[in-house]
Amino acid sequence: MSAPRPWNLVAELTYRCPLRCPYCSNPEDFASVRDGLDADAWGRIFREAAALGVVHAGLTGGEPTLRRDLEEIVRGASDAGLYVHLVTAGLPLDEAGLLRLRDAGLRSVQLSVQDARRSGSDAIAGAESFARKLSFAKAVRALGLPLVLNVVLHRANLARVGEIVELARALDAERLELANVQMHGFALRNRAALLPTRDEIARAAREVEAARRANARPEILFVLPDWWADRPKPCLGGWGRTTLVVRPDGLVLPCHSAASLPGLTFFSATEQALRACWEDAPGMNAFRGEGWMPEPCRSCPERARDFGGCRCQAFFLTGRADVTDPACALAPERGALLAARAEAERRRGTGGPAFVYRGPGA
Repeated sequence: MSAPRPWNLVAELTYRCPLRCPYCSNPEDFASVRDGLDADAWGRIFREAAALGVVHAGLTGGEPTLRRDLEEIVRGASDAGLYVHLVTAGLPLDEAGLLRLRDAGLRSVQLSVQDARRSGSDAIAGAESFARKLSFAKAVRALGLPLVLNVVLHRANLARVGEIVELARALDAERLELANVQMHGFALRNRAALLPTRDEIARAAREVEAARRANARPEILFVLPDWWADRPKPCLGGWGRTTLVVRPDGLVLPCHSAASLPGLTFFSATEQALRACWEDAPGMNAFRGEGWMPEPCRSCPERARDFGGCRCQAFFLTGRADVTDPACALAPERGALLAARAEAERRRGTGGPAFVYRGPGA
């Protein structure tokens, strides 16, 4: 099939990070993926992305502000005509550095905060960082940049959704993303320590709805966790449909975790043009469209909306990427998710294990 137009480029500038979050979505072998692209290489990728139709570049990691050439990278994306968005933990970048990024073409910032309270946030981050995050958020707004606050919700912080909303308002965030933890990357290893109960999620959802009714700002996005859902979510809008991800070493993927799937071949932007990486790589085309779908996806009226769900999640739970995502109640492999969920709940009932933190990578 012909490749659709991509709209969004996720530029993973580095997997290095000063934090050690136990739900990190980076691959567990992140330390083996080196920063293989300099600012000139990223600039070429941004220009080629714009020629493909991309309009948005999200600069992420790891922690992208660890790149000493970040200002040049931002300028390269801006000069290519892309809307440049920074996804950061708010350190080690200071206000002077943020000003330089704004002047280079940075348009908006997403800041991750782990909790509404210092103790909870620092405990999850694995490092003292909460106070610096708040200072960073204030610097973002002082420079006139839109601020998005992102908080991954899980068993340890879900009860403080109301406090998190108030924190977002106090920081004058334009948008609050409350992302219930998805079991990918390090989160899968920590599922027993992270997975909340259905009742806890329901209470949080009611609290979010009340906050929305009380005040229109910030816009609140509440993403339900797949492990308590009956319908699957499309992978970044569908595998290879709207978003392309470029790893720090130049490998071009349809999502953050796709390189972990066996038997798929992806191209590198260090060796081929971005268009070829997007349109021609066998791995990029493996699950594009509907031709790969088994039943019940193939005849499901929702197939053009959820595209069979997440390929990586299907693989992590069943050992196969070409089956219906077990997050779907109709999936023949649904039992794999139910068993994993029951095991996480059983271990929670015994007090639950301690977090296994991501290793140091700064």
